[in-house]
Amino acid sequence: MTQIVPSLADISDTYDVLLCDLWGCVHDGVKPFAAAIAALQGFRQAGKTVVLLTNAPRDRRSVEAHLTSMGLPTDTWDTIATSGDAARAAMFTGAVGEKVWFMGEDRDRDYFRPMEIIENPVDLERVELDTAEGIVCCGPFDPLADPEALRPQLMRAREKGLKLLCANPDIVVDRGETREWCAGAVAALYTEIGGESLYFGKPHPPIYDLARRRLAALGVEVPAHRILAVGDGIMTDIKGAEDEHIDSLFITGGLARAETRTTDQPEPEALERYIADHGVTPTYAIGALR
Repeated sequence: MTQIVPSLADISDTYDVLLCDLWGCVHDGVKPFAAAIAALQGFRQAGKTVVLLTNAPRDRRSVEAHLTSMGLPTDTWDTIATSGDAARAAMFTGAVGEKVWFMGEDRDRDYFRPMEIIENPVDLERVELDTAEGIVCCGPFDPLADPEALRPQLMRAREKGLKLLCANPDIVVDRGETREWCAGAVAALYTEIGGESLYFGKPHPPIYDLARRRLAALGVEVPAHRILAVGDGIMTDIKGAEDEHIDSLFITGGLARAETRTTDQPEPEALERYIADHGVTPTYAIGALR
């Protein structure tokens, strides 16, 4: 049964590494949360390590720059692992071919910047759908529009037998008070109509492998039972942790705020219903990271 806890500090003695989601846990897409900053700083001050583990479809340098501009102090984390980097590595090894149709916003176009760690990368070319060998999806062209609007294009892609590389498995994210669609919604629709989608972020293994490589680069190697995953996505953050056999802290005041009836803390009965409906059980739950 999931234990509702007052704070991260109440359970942190059991763990050496935190794999912490960003959106909905550390910030709301506009500004960081003061309580989350204090919690992460406290964890690190105890000699422990924080990996910011995010389904952002961008590389870690872009994410770090965004966090800094947002005002998140640099002493809240040790390293960053993004689904964007995990997916980019696969893209540059030809996972969806060399001629790719790109889906995303203008800000995502640096996704094709070369990766130094990939030896002999394929020579990628962005083309129109009709001549593409595969799809690279950082998200819908318009994050506020229902992904159903993309169905005709995705149907053509399926008929061509194209694989879709999904840079962010999240379905939705809340930017302040506005809910936006993510690449995961496009990939889910493509799978629904019979296409093949390739995933690299939470809850899928590649991003956890990347996180472990980032930890190894810091000289940190710990067993799974000393790692705690923190996140507000039951089917991404929490399912990923469960699949990796690591404990998890579910932030109920994020995406599941209404369903778990979270004010300061989740309503226990509502939380249990939500968990049962999704078939994924977090180790701990808390209203907000603090």
